[in-house]
Amino acid sequence: MTSSINARAALLSLIILFIGLGIWEALNQPPPSTEALTEYELMMGSSDSEARVPPPSAVLGRAWEELSNPFYDAGPNDKGIGIQLAYSLYRVLLGFFGAAVIAIPLGFLIGMSPLMHKALNPFIQVLRPISPLAWMPLALFVIKDSELSAIFVIFICSIWPMLINTAFGVSNVRKDWVNVAKTHELSQLKTAFLVILPAAAPTILTGMRISIGIAWLVIVAAEMLVGGTGIGYYVWNEWNNLDLISVIFSILMIGIIGMLLDMALGVVAKLVAYEE
Repeated sequence: MTSSINARAALLSLIILFIGLGIWEALNQPPPSTEALTEYELMMGSSDSEARVPPPSAVLGRAWEELSNPFYDAGPNDKGIGIQLAYSLYRVLLGFFGAAVIAIPLGFLIGMSPLMHKALNPFIQVLRPISPLAWMPLALFVIKDSELSAIFVIFICSIWPMLINTAFGVSNVRKDWVNVAKTHELSQLKTAFLVILPAAAPTILTGMRISIGIAWLVIVAAEMLVGGTGIGYYVWNEWNNLDLISVIFSILMIGIIGMLLDMALGVVAKLVAYEE
């Protein structure tokens, strides 16, 4: 039954995709009078025609060009899409795992201690709503390095979902499981690792999935601000070059990589899931 639903859902997704691409292609074909215009004029519009979004066929052509040699390096402002994505992934993963090192132990402390929860909750509620990009000017002033500042911003935006979900998962572990650990005279450290961590793992992974999604969103904006390398810089640079085809291609790549990151953590979440 489940496989049948999955097959029908996949078929429906493909139908929707092809219909959407067909409409997009049809609505953005240049009129016959503009056949002799250059690619730039077709993209941005000329004095005789309105500006049009590049059709899927043009974007697929650019994707083939970029993905056939994704790691070329022709200078500071001309690097392949693979290099740009690699820089962005490096920053995201470094900030993400740095946040995990802080957020998960602190979440355990908050979840296991009502005193620490009440003491730290006001700070969390004040800092959590601040936009990560609001920290960028301060980070640039203090750190004085654009790449480390971008990593710090990823750290800031990643820490809150992991911290809150970890604390929630730990505090909601069934009390009778903890009491069984006490009857076996397990230390608090052993109880945390052998009882609470496995029970809270699905909730912790949920927080990590939320964090990686937010981090991937934020890195694009951060790289637009600091420049240099990365997929955010690539998008902004191609817009400044008035290359809308590359902009759309890079947007699709951002979506695909974000989906893959979420799927990877989703697989890990299934491994630690359990049924009571």
